[in-house]
Amino acid sequence: MVSTSLKPSTQLFVYPPVWLPEPFEWSNYYKAVTTVPFFAYLQNTVIVACCATLGVVISCPLAGYSFARLQWRGRDTLFLVTLAVLMVPSQVTMVSLFIIFSKLNLVGTFYPLILPSFFGAPFFIFLMRQFFKQLPKSLEDAARIDGCSEIRIYTRVMLPLCQPAILTIALFQFMHSWNDFVGPLIYLSDERLYTLQLGLQQFKQAYHTEWSQLMAASVLVAVPIIVFYFFVQRSFIQGITFGGIKG
Repeated sequence: MVSTSLKPSTQLFVYPPVWLPEPFEWSNYYKAVTTVPFFAYLQNTVIVACCATLGVVISCPLAGYSFARLQWRGRDTLFLVTLAVLMVPSQVTMVSLFIIFSKLNLVGTFYPLILPSFFGAPFFIFLMRQFFKQLPKSLEDAARIDGCSEIRIYTRVMLPLCQPAILTIALFQFMHSWNDFVGPLIYLSDERLYTLQLGLQQFKQAYHTEWSQLMAASVLVAVPIIVFYFFVQRSFIQGITFGGIKG
C-alpha cells in the first residue's frame, strides 16, 4: 500500500512489479487530500469515533462492575443473555435498528453511529466483568469500613485499577468506529457528513480508479490507528491478558 501510494501512474501495472518506485511521487498525497474534502471527512470520523468510544467507556465498566461485584436477582441469567447476544451477527439487527432510528428522525445524522455505544457492547461488558472479578474483594471491604458508598467504591477504588481494561475496550471501539463502512453507508446520505471510509470511495469512479491516490489516502487513514495503538499497546496487552484470567 505504501509502495503503490508513491508510484507514478506509469508504474502501477508493470510486470514484474516495482516495489521501490523511482522517482517517489509525493504529489499523490497532496492530491489525496485535495481531490476530496479529506480533512472534513477526517473531522467527521474523529467526532464519531471519539463519541462512540466515550459511550463504551462509560457504559461497559458500569455493566461489568454490576455483573462482577454486586448481588442482585437475575444477575447471572442476564449475564448469560448478554453472552448469547455475542452469537447474534450485527446484520441481524441492522434493519430493526434502521427502522427505530428512522422513526426517531435520526437517519442522516451521526446519532445512529454513536448512541448504541452508550447502551454497552456484550464483548466489552464480558471483558470488564472478567477484569473486575480478578480484583481482590478486600479492597471493597476496606473502602466500606472507611464509609465509602457503592458509587464511591466504583469511581475511586475500582475504576483506577481497571485502567488497562478500559484502554483495551477504548482501542477496540475506536478502531471499529474508525474503520466502519457499513454504518455510515446506511445512515449518512449527506456527503458533508461522510466519514473517511465513505470518502475513500470517491477515488473509485465509474470508469477509472486513481489507485495511487486511493493508496495514499488509505495510508493516511491507517496512520492514526497505528499511532494510537503504539501509545496504548502495553495496557492493551495487559487488559486482554487479565480479562481472561478468572471466570
